Amino acid sequence: MKLNSQHIIITLVLALFPVTNQAELNTKIELPDMGDSSGTIITPAEEKELGEYFFRSLHSQIAINQDPEIQEYIETIGQKLAANSDAPSLPFHFFVVMENDINAFAGPGGYIGVNSGLIVLTEAESELASVMAHEIAHVTQRHLYRAAEAAGRLSIPTMAATLAAILLGTQSPALGQAAIMAIMGSSVQFQIDFTRENEMEADRVGMQTLQEAKYDPRSMPTFFERLQQSSRYYGKDVPEFLRTHPVTASRISDTRGRAETYPYRQYPDSLSYQLIRAKLQVIASKDDAGMAKTFKSRLTQGTAEQRRIARYGTGLVALKAQRYNEAESIFQDLAKQYPAQPHYATALARTALESKNYQVALARYQQLTEQFPNNEAIKLEYITTLLRSGDAGAAKKNLSALSYKTQNLPVYFELLAQAYNDLKQPAESHRYLAEYYYAMGQVQDAIFQIRLAQQSKGLNPHLRSILRERHDFFLDEEIEARRNQ
Repeated sequence: MKLNSQHIIITLVLALFPVTNQAELNTKIELPDMGDSSGTIITPAEEKELGEYFFRSLHSQIAINQDPEIQEYIETIGQKLAANSDAPSLPFHFFVVMENDINAFAGPGGYIGVNSGLIVLTEAESELASVMAHEIAHVTQRHLYRAAEAAGRLSIPTMAATLAAILLGTQSPALGQAAIMAIMGSSVQFQIDFTRENEMEADRVGMQTLQEAKYDPRSMPTFFERLQQSSRYYGKDVPEFLRTHPVTASRISDTRGRAETYPYRQYPDSLSYQLIRAKLQVIASKDDAGMAKTFKSRLTQGTAEQRRIARYGTGLVALKAQRYNEAESIFQDLAKQYPAQPHYATALARTALESKNYQVALARYQQLTEQFPNNEAIKLEYITTLLRSGDAGAAKKNLSALSYKTQNLPVYFELLAQAYNDLKQPAESHRYLAEYYYAMGQVQDAIFQIRLAQQSKGLNPHLRSILRERHDFFLDEEIEARRNQ
């Protein structure tokens, strides 16, 4: 599918290179002024396709979280905010980028990413929600569609690759610029028009979303202020969020003034926020001993809930370090004390899985799926356990029962490919491994796997037709991408 010159809109530039004035922007990317793009139209189908291409392109360049528990949390808080935004019918997709850099961004099709480093930096769930609400506002206010417009004919795959390259530029400017030039060549021109008013509007609308979703509006200026104060210690390594979302004294003052118009009340953090934040801290840590010491120092401090989080973190460090007996003891105790909390029981089941005690892990996960029937993260971990224990048939059956949204995640295709491989069905295994690679933005690998599937013996006409269609689809996208390099 291609878009004509009246329908080509580059939607990510706003989120990746928002600036306080046009001169600053032109310093970063030397692109000619092509006029106002706010009136250009993109259809919902085109926007959806562009977002999907963009998300796949991201997978090939940065580390997108694949942990079901973390994904479920960020999706839950994101959808709660989106439902209380001024455009609740718009589709949104939330994900965590496993990077310590402090950053968040909005992409085409409502794809909103938050770096793990930003989540860890927050001190309250409302602070995280304030950043996400700000990015949601960029989408609902259609700022993304005023940001830039390409001239001439440009395919969706090329647009998506370009947007991902721009994101790469936020991590490495030289590499990002090189990637953009390699993809776009000299024939495509961009106009970028982003103003300070867009940021102010996103703050204002985002704050209203925070209030409607029952998060603290005062968290927005609080978080901005702490970022501004801490930036003086970064030197040249200013957090990416501050480069792409400049925080000025007037902006802090404006958000502070607006926040004070809302009634004051307490906004306690959810337990899920605290547990996921602790989990991300452990995952990101390069010093397990130091992290264990940090959590253990908190075991006798703060509230009962804070001490419980510290114990959970201590258990995660032990599990990461393969001290299974220690982890088992900690999670067993937590699960018994708080049976209604899925994170503790899941960590206990995961301990059995990682220690290869598969029968115990299976029993624990099966009980969890019955206790929390709508928890897709638990279902995915149960399926993983079924595969590792050698029950591919049951794994395949459980995969078919997952939600539509989960069945579009890369991990779904990966698990399904493994199930078919264990069931000695190589054609289907290669087919779904191809879908996994495609979802991860690795089109060449997807083509290779599809060709392996086509070479399998005993293909029925229906499967042969499916493989031919997917092969041609992948190949067309690869050819289109090469044509525009």
